[in-house]
Amino acid sequence: MVTEQVLADKRATEVLRHLGRRSIVFVGLMGAGKTAIGRRVAGALGLSFTDSDHEIEAVSRMTVPELFERYGEAEFRALEQRVIARILENGPQVLSTGGGAYMNDQTRQAIADHGICVWLKADIDVLMDRVVKRQNRPLLKNPDPRAVMLRLMNERYPIYAKADVTVVTRDETKDVIAGEVIAALAEALGRGRTNIPQKDMQ
Repeated sequence: MVTEQVLADKRATEVLRHLGRRSIVFVGLMGAGKTAIGRRVAGALGLSFTDSDHEIEAVSRMTVPELFERYGEAEFRALEQRVIARILENGPQVLSTGGGAYMNDQTRQAIADHGICVWLKADIDVLMDRVVKRQNRPLLKNPDPRAVMLRLMNERYPIYAKADVTVVTRDETKDVIAGEVIAALAEALGRGRTNIPQKDMQ
């Protein structure tokens, strides 16, 4: 009888075997759990973990809210694009991106060229329950944050749907969701359902 741990180890091995030099890149709205789940997936696979927002803050020596306030969203997105492109040159790893990063055409292409993309999809109630507890969400500094979140979902979900893998995140433990991500990656990579060039699988 195959235990859950043996199955999990087998899936992790399968992912690493097919991943090559590429990175696993998490996309999704704020509150989806990209950083928390990304860290667990990285730990399970023995890969390093990077959060693009943290890298941006280290490079700029400013917080994301400060960058938004001082330079505006357009300048922030340009910096974000450059930082993510640089990070992706150093795979394999697990990378968590900001909610708006995947909306940028160049960033989306860089992810396609150097990674396999995982969309953590969540419904509005799950997202709002998570984000209302934190004050560092520049886009939600609004009298009606739920309406803002719904607008972002309408704008971004059709683009997020271009990701190689979609996993629904919900009121479940982080370890369970991370396990589902690895299982989905193993299936997608094993069946060749991603756009990974052969040269990157050596």
